[in-house]
Order: sequence, then structure tokens, then C-alpha cells
Amino acid sequence: MDHFGNPRNSGQLEKYSVRGVAGDPNAGPFMVLYLDIQKRRIRAVSFQTYGCAAAIAAGSLLTELEKGKTLDEASALDAKSIKAGLGGLPLGKEHCADTAISALRNALSQVKGEK
Repeated sequence: MDHFGNPRNSGQLEKYSVRGVAGDPNAGPFMVLYLDIQKRRIRAVSFQTYGCAAAIAAGSLLTELEKGKTLDEASALDAKSIKAGLGGLPLGKEHCADTAISALRNALSQVKGEK
């Protein structure tokens, strides 16, 4: 509930390297993840979502877990890590962690070749 009531890193970064998206913008959950990457390390990260409390919490925790990580470290994160970090998600809301990870994968797919 803390990540829902006090989401971290919400909103669009002023300066970002890549933008990852996942979900359905018309039905939710929909997530946009902004990554500022320097020397293959995530220096700053933020998110925007159209979704429920679980989607907001998943986006918030994801940004906390990714900040400062290398691209390889970031790519190792999975939905199980999000669910565990949140102490679980309500029945029927597990897909919110998957949406957050999908936005991350979408963003990382855009920088695979970056040096």
C-alpha cells in the first residue's frame, strides 16, 4: 500500500534515453517507463501508468529496483521480484507486475546495442 499511496518516481523524466511502453492505453493497465541511461547504467527512471492501485505500486517498486543498475542487472528483474517486493498482489492483479516488466523489456530492447 505504501508504493500506491506514496509512489516513487512517478511522472515523465525531463531528460531520458529511452521510453518503454506496455499494456493497453484504452483499457489499462498501461505503463510508460522512462530510463536515463549513461554508460550502460540506469541513472534515473520514472513511470506513468493508467491502471489500478496494483499497477501504480508495481511501477513505483520497479523504478526503485532499477535505479543505479547496469543494463544487464536490470534485465534480470522479473515479475516475481515485483510481486515479492510488494508482499504479493491481490488475486486478479498479478498481471500488473507483468505489465511493469514488459515496459522495462520494451525499453531495454531499444538500447541493447548501446556502448
